[in-house]
Amino acid sequence: MTTANVPMMRRLCGVLVMACLIGGPVAACGEVSEAAPATTGLEAATLEEVEGQEVSRITLTEKAAERLGITTDAVESVEGKLQVPYSALIYDASGGTWVYTNPEPMVFVRAPVAVDRIEAPTVKLASGPEPGTKIVTVGAAELLGAELDTAH
Repeated sequence: MTTANVPMMRRLCGVLVMACLIGGPVAACGEVSEAAPATTGLEAATLEEVEGQEVSRITLTEKAAERLGITTDAVESVEGKLQVPYSALIYDASGGTWVYTNPEPMVFVRAPVAVDRIEAPTVKLASGPEPGTKIVTVGAAELLGAELDTAH
């Protein structure tokens, strides 16, 4: 897979995860019980506009966060450079780079970052959230799918 395909793969992953969240029968989600209740998805996540920004504040239910396997870490400062795990970095359709912050339990807000360089397994940032800010390291692509409503 080329790096040009990464945004498309992330969007596809977001669609599949959102289908799992709302209980849709998607083969990639594993077995779906015939007795599984159908939901509208409103119970899994709510979106609120962030005033003055083009991002939304996502609030997940505990069940949705559990299903997505959301894990977090903190932005670090190493030798004066901001640093995040590579798994926290997401790309939008235009190639913009972002991380999801976790300002309070079950709440996630997308924040822009400027990548200086990637030194696997970390990303050195030219700019981004302050050191100590909690960020999502697993489940960020799925949050992007929920925020941008790629399931519909």
